[in-house]
Amino acid sequence: MMSQRREISYSGYLQLDCILQAQQPLSAAHDEMLFIIQHQTSELWMKLAIHELSATCRLIAADDLQPAFKTLSRVSRILEQLNSAWDVLRTMTPSEYTEFRSLLGQSSGFQSWQYRAIEFLVGNKNAAMIDIHAENQAVADWLEAVRVAPGIYDLTIQLLHRRGLDIDRVVLKRDVSVPHSVSDSVMNAWLSVYREPTRFWELYELAEKLVDFEDYFRRWRFNHVTTVERIIGFKRGTGGTSGVSYLRKMLDVVLFPELWQVRTQL
Repeated sequence: MMSQRREISYSGYLQLDCILQAQQPLSAAHDEMLFIIQHQTSELWMKLAIHELSATCRLIAADDLQPAFKTLSRVSRILEQLNSAWDVLRTMTPSEYTEFRSLLGQSSGFQSWQYRAIEFLVGNKNAAMIDIHAENQAVADWLEAVRVAPGIYDLTIQLLHRRGLDIDRVVLKRDVSVPHSVSDSVMNAWLSVYREPTRFWELYELAEKLVDFEDYFRRWRFNHVTTVERIIGFKRGTGGTSGVSYLRKMLDVVLFPELWQVRTQL
């Protein structure tokens, strides 16, 4: 054991040779290194977010809520890191981005399969988005498996039912491969939780953890929009999207609708 410990170095354990050689700019533009590192580090944070959200789903399904609170809090902190990354990228001006933008071809953050997995895990499921990854069958299969599995809010609604709150059978048996629609029974269940928090303390705390997560997630989307608008204005995105106008539509997506609407009825 001691011999093995001596053989493991800091750089070896972290695979720094691989990581630090992964930045290969296509131009001599100074700011391309910033662009690459910002997106690479974001993908690493997203990998951790998927790891934690997947654990959260398993924990909620097992009625093990205390550690689920920890993993959800961690994901919120990850999103805080991702939000800070936009602040760094915003130091790049439109002129500086123009120096290398044409070299990106059709590549775009729109093609991030990890971001798509996060969207699916939290309930924003759109099967058409998997078509973007049709050339990578392993990725497409993985995303499809995430899409057809119950998301974090589906599992939470099932938990409400197990904890004695009345949820319509139609909601419990619905097709979880599509986004959740607002349900009166789910709304009434959350009203009961918020009106008697001491009676339903764990559910009350879970609700606030989910709201906290979505709050940070909305900020991430908003910061994405404002960063893109600041750097490219209203040009089309490199991946063929409409750019800022497409991103603005994403701001209207609500992941856990009843948890936001319940506040108006208390």
